[in-house]
Amino acid sequence: MRPEGDARLRVEGDLSFYSVPALQEQAAPLFAAAAELDVDLSGVERADSAGLALLIEWMREARRLDKPLRLLNMPAQMLDIARVSSLDEILPLARD
Repeated sequence: MRPEGDARLRVEGDLSFYSVPALQEQAAPLFAAAAELDVDLSGVERADSAGLALLIEWMREARRLDKPLRLLNMPAQMLDIARVSSLDEILPLARD
């Protein structure tokens, strides 16, 4: 994960049970500092349910902080998991 400007975060690699806790911790200061946040998921190579749980947590955090959040470029594999659980209907998905 790496910041790309003040309001953009690029997530890369795996979003799994093992990587999610560190990503959550790294993202906290970015959520606090940005007025709005775009999360670019195009660099995600593999994701499991923990990765989707992270996105839901980020969505909750953005709502708690009253900040707009957009999840950009979700990979097809991740989108398939979201569709199975109907999360694609509530996540703030967008194309970049």
